[in-house]
Amino acid sequence: MDILTKEQARAYSPLTLAFLGDGYYELLVRQRITLEHNMSAKKLHLCAVKKVRASFQASACEKFAELLTREESEIFRRGRNAAGAVPRSSNPAEYRKATALEVLFGWLLLIGETTRAEQLFEIIYNCE
Repeated sequence: MDILTKEQARAYSPLTLAFLGDGYYELLVRQRITLEHNMSAKKLHLCAVKKVRASFQASACEKFAELLTREESEIFRRGRNAAGAVPRSSNPAEYRKATALEVLFGWLLLIGETTRAEQLFEIIYNCE
C-alpha cells in the first residue's frame, strides 16, 4: 500500500477515513482473536462482534484519549464531528466516538503509522 503524507491523508473526508479505519480495526481484532482462540468460525465471529461494536469502541476511547498526540486528537475530533447515519443498535454519542476511532485508525494506516495504530489497539482491545 502506498504511504501518504499527513497532508494528503488529511485531505480525505472523515467518513472515507472511517471506511478504511473500520476495516483495518476489524482486521486487527480478527487477527488477535484468531491467534488467541482456536474455535469455530461462529464463536470467533461472536468474539469479534464484542470488540467491534460501537458501544465497546466508544467506551475504549475514554481509555486512550489522553495518550493521543495533538495531531491525533485533531483527527479524532474531526471524526467525532463527522455526520453519518446512526444505526438503531447504537446511540448517537457512542456512534460518533466509534466513528472517531475508525477515522483515526484509517488516517494512521494511510500515513504508514501502523506501529502507532497497534499501540492504541492494545489499549483498546484490553478494555472491558
